[in-house]
Amino acid sequence: MTYNKEHWKGSVITSPLPPTLVSCAHDGKVNVLTVAWTGILCTRPPVTYISVRPERYSYEMIKQSGEFVINLPTKDIIRAVDYCGVKTGAKTDKFAECGLHTEDAVKVSAPLIAECPVSIECKVREIVPLGSHDMFIADIVGIDSAQELLDESGKLCLEKAGLIAYAHGGYFELGKQLGSFGYSVRKNKKRRR
Repeated sequence: MTYNKEHWKGSVITSPLPPTLVSCAHDGKVNVLTVAWTGILCTRPPVTYISVRPERYSYEMIKQSGEFVINLPTKDIIRAVDYCGVKTGAKTDKFAECGLHTEDAVKVSAPLIAECPVSIECKVREIVPLGSHDMFIADIVGIDSAQELLDESGKLCLEKAGLIAYAHGGYFELGKQLGSFGYSVRKNKKRRR
């Protein structure tokens, strides 16, 4: 299938994205905010990013501490994901309001979110001002995974997690797998008779 396309001015349309819960802590305060502007920048060393508006309550906490945790939420806490994206931690204890619980991280002072099956511990290496958002480029210093997501060999099976996606203003449950990395060039194994 081919498409007849209409040209628009540049905008933020890349979808779907992972709506994540980013937890942070500094000077005795903790907070959580929803961030969809996140992803992987490099494999070796493992580097990620989050983009945050400087006026957000969590911005200074992350900037001052130099740490944060990207928590991958599931469909079971989708209301908390939305709530943490529209309410400010300056006026609301979002953990209490959403029934979220913190756990200690191993490598950073920011907490993990107990209700998220995967948490990615991050240390900021650089802040890049981009306009409406600043990008926090960070080293991934640890990953905390629910044991329920590991198979017999210890491999992480994220398809078991019930993760969600965000696309053009809506939240979606991930669907069926359509392929795996490299399947288009993988040779079929010949069966022995």
